[in-house]
Amino acid sequence: MKIDFKQRLEEIAGIGELKVNERMKFHTTFRIGGPADFLIVPNTLAGLKEGIRLCKEYEVPYYIVGNGSNLLVGDKGIRGAVFQLCHTFDNICYEQKEEGAILVRAGAGVLLSKLAKEVAGKGLSGFEFAAGIPGTFGGAVTMNAGAYGGEIKSLLSYATLLTDDGNVITLYTKDLKMGYRTSIIQEKEYIVIEGGLMLEPGDKQDIQNKIDDLTSRRRGKQPLEYPSGGSTFKRPQGYFAGKLIQDAGLKGYRVGDAMISEKHSGFVVNVGSATAGDVITLMNDVKDKVHELTGVHMEPEIRMIGEF
Repeated sequence: MKIDFKQRLEEIAGIGELKVNERMKFHTTFRIGGPADFLIVPNTLAGLKEGIRLCKEYEVPYYIVGNGSNLLVGDKGIRGAVFQLCHTFDNICYEQKEEGAILVRAGAGVLLSKLAKEVAGKGLSGFEFAAGIPGTFGGAVTMNAGAYGGEIKSLLSYATLLTDDGNVITLYTKDLKMGYRTSIIQEKEYIVIEGGLMLEPGDKQDIQNKIDDLTSRRRGKQPLEYPSGGSTFKRPQGYFAGKLIQDAGLKGYRVGDAMISEKHSGFVVNVGSATAGDVITLMNDVKDKVHELTGVHMEPEIRMIGEF
């Protein structure tokens, strides 16, 4: 059946790339993860829809990922298919609105760094906070990504989504139930195809200065020299995850090659050849220690998929 399924996938128009037993460590910012049975990079909506339909026909589990940030893949890999929306679905276009704002329509596979650079170059302000977030626009909309006081939901006008039954719908921000690192998109397991940002014109130099300032602050405070999945834990209400971990004496704490960053305790970094097992053990140790000392329950911000 596996060969037949692969052959059927290869016949689908709009499947741009198909790899078998592809190691997911090459597709995550953690640089961790065993092989996925199938890694599929669709380059059209029709290809994505047909690929998912085929998975359902063959009862093959499937997962949607962007560029692999905020993601931990199990050491045993992924049984099923991974659809990667990154560098495809990367359209960016602009629409002048009557009130003077610009609606920026962006595909799910656009890297946030690329989108931030492009809108800054056109003198559009408000998106500077996203310039250093290592993810795709689709992922950012799904989890309402944010940094330095900015959030996607404050700029988002709408999202075009693929539903589980293969329909394409558009929801406006008020209907997306966007909160801290959450949205109805996660709840309903929708797939982001496109979204619209409402941005205001600004001074190009001021916008670039702000991006440069945030970039400098990020480099000074975050462990960008090591692979990681970004912020490992959600911010508990009334607390900061990094400070709780640091106050528990866990800065630099290590399990195998997984380590709590010595630069920022909110990050688990891969200092060599860390396994997913190393990361899970370390995260559990952190949760136990912080809860023992403070009573606070730490929840993971990173998404975990595959077999551990």
